[in-house]
Amino acid sequence: MRPFIALLILLSSCTLYSQSSKPLSVNHYNLDKGLAIKGFDPVSYFSESKAKKGSFKFTSKHNGVTYQFSTEENKKIFEANPYKYEPQYGGWCAFAMGDNGKKVEINPETFKITDGKLYLFYNAYFTNTLKSWNKDEKGLKEKADKNWQVLIK
Repeated sequence: MRPFIALLILLSSCTLYSQSSKPLSVNHYNLDKGLAIKGFDPVSYFSESKAKKGSFKFTSKHNGVTYQFSTEENKKIFEANPYKYEPQYGGWCAFAMGDNGKKVEINPETFKITDGKLYLFYNAYFTNTLKSWNKDEKGLKEKADKNWQVLIK
């Protein structure tokens, strides 16, 4: 009888874990016409160190979010490990998330990769928030991480 009780406890704890680690609601992502990163290829930021526009021919869905890719190869790379290529903070401006916890649009061509993570930034009307981010990246990242956790609850 005791092994049966232990099995029930194990199964219930696994169920609780899987429920608590479910993906974000699509409502938290920065989507343009249903596309993440305004249709830019998330893999190209890492493999080519540049933002490349994706194509409707190469799309993949992850956690209900549609991504586009510039090549079939990049699509396959993403599908093998999507969490590695997803932008931080749902694709919203990293600086704004750290500065005031707001969801602010981005320019997909203004980005930075730090510690293997993709950060996107607002860059329009003579305001490039990447420059501000670089002045206090560590402090802003800590604040952005905290603000993001509050927003997604």
